[in-house]
Amino acid sequence: MTQPPPGNETAPGPVLVMGAGLVGSYLGGRLQAAGVSVGFVGRPAVLDELATHGLQLTDLSGGRHEVPASALQLHTDVPAGVQPSLVLLCVKRPALVSTLGRLAQMLPRGTLVLCCQNGLFPLAEAMKLAPQLRLLPAMVPFNVMRRGPGHFHQGSSGQLSALASARLAGWRPVFERAGLPLTLHTDMVPVQWGKLLLNLNNPVNALSGLPLKAQLLDAGHRRRYADLVQEALGLLHRARIEPHRVTPLPWKRFLQVLRLPSPLFRLVAFRMLRIDAHARSSMAEDLAAGRFTEIDDLCGEVVRLAHTLGAQAPLNAQMVQAISALSQRPDKTKE
Repeated sequence: MTQPPPGNETAPGPVLVMGAGLVGSYLGGRLQAAGVSVGFVGRPAVLDELATHGLQLTDLSGGRHEVPASALQLHTDVPAGVQPSLVLLCVKRPALVSTLGRLAQMLPRGTLVLCCQNGLFPLAEAMKLAPQLRLLPAMVPFNVMRRGPGHFHQGSSGQLSALASARLAGWRPVFERAGLPLTLHTDMVPVQWGKLLLNLNNPVNALSGLPLKAQLLDAGHRRRYADLVQEALGLLHRARIEPHRVTPLPWKRFLQVLRLPSPLFRLVAFRMLRIDAHARSSMAEDLAAGRFTEIDDLCGEVVRLAHTLGAQAPLNAQMVQAISALSQRPDKTKE
């Protein structure tokens, strides 16, 4: 167990990362680098990589943190008798049902689980699968990319968000110390929709074949992204849902900026372009690796909202079809 830096408040207890992929490895690694005892559960290929190379964690501001392989607690399944104070549930949505079932079997009643999936987390359905656990929807706003074996890089900015809880509030100083500021909200639905709107760029990026920064500097790709967001915003307005602002700009102004000519966009949107030059969307990475994509949890969610309103979402529906046509469907879900 890594000892906390002198003079810093200790964590309420150990953390278990369920799904040590890009996001899970980065979040868990940052917490362990800040002195938290962290266990990582993941696929054998990922664990072998971490066991060989340890963790190197970098970010846009030039920060660098390392956790040696010898200090990592690596598991292919939930360890018997484990009693984490906090679980970071970072598996992709296709693995959610089986993973929640396993956690319900193995963890003590009342264990706090931070659910870090994209899209609208199905809290009511998840609670039926694991009623004895304390499930809290969370939102990870930034992109994480792999730069090499065991090297995970935060390629964009943003603060973590989660559903407000008195128990989770005790973790806020720990996340702050780890360089992962955590904002708590009484209602996560507007926050999740705000992140979903931002993530509607993921399929555009995946289809472009470009890194995120280069794709955003292309006027045609930006317009396609803006059209997807505008379609979704119209439906949200009809549903009387006000999405949370996840950029410095209100959504209407955000769309105006996306549609600016590229020279003006480059000047106005310098914060939006504060992205690692090599970073790609997670959907682009999933397509390249032959994994399931989250298109159904992004554009598909917009299409489902349209259906509940007796309306259509043709642009988002076309995106679902385009990504689905490119997706390879492996026999086993990869996290």
